Amino acid sequence: MQMIAYLRVSKPKQGRDGLGVEAQRETIRLFAGAHDIEIVQEFVEVETGKGFDALERRPHLAAALADARRRKCAVLVSKLDRLSRDVAFISGLMARRVPFFICDFGLDVDPFMLHVYAAVAEKERRMIGERTKAALAAAKARGVTRAGKPFTIGNPRIDDARGAALAAIRNEADRFAANVAPLIRPLRDQGLTLAEIAGALEARGVASARGGSWTPGRVAKTLRRAA
Repeated sequence: MQMIAYLRVSKPKQGRDGLGVEAQRETIRLFAGAHDIEIVQEFVEVETGKGFDALERRPHLAAALADARRRKCAVLVSKLDRLSRDVAFISGLMARRVPFFICDFGLDVDPFMLHVYAAVAEKERRMIGERTKAALAAAKARGVTRAGKPFTIGNPRIDDARGAALAAIRNEADRFAANVAPLIRPLRDQGLTLAEIAGALEARGVASARGGSWTPGRVAKTLRRAA
């Protein structure tokens, strides 16, 4: 039996130092060995799993699904939360009719149970978020900010907030480029033009940074940013 491995970490540092990735890879390796599964391809992503539209921000998962559809095989993931903790997202993946298996659940898990597990994981994530907000609100009431500095009424630090927002946008663009560039470079090495690469990315279902269609200019910009 052939399968495609998909691994994901949420933070760029985890992607750089291998923290989390190697543990997932080892789990998949052991599971594959125990069930006579051949891993024919591996996709590694550095991206948050939060949000029902997260697939548009995960080009490697989109590529894994396209490759699995082409090979007529399944996608193998170490844990359910490496796909998502969002029920709608899991349902959307299942609607694409590309089978996927979770090492934690084995090969004979009922599809309905995946929805149940995802619902539990989603509730757990929501509860963590609520506890975090409550803790921050309590700290603010005590006059302490998230950075541990006194909170001053009437001082919103607009410039700092604007700078942080711009930095977040740049980091998101850098992360997207770093994820997509490994898909683009082999095509470039094969001698494909930027227009041909744009067409190949469209055919694989890889969304651009803003969700629009790929153009030669966007391909070139992505490569420049990744470099």
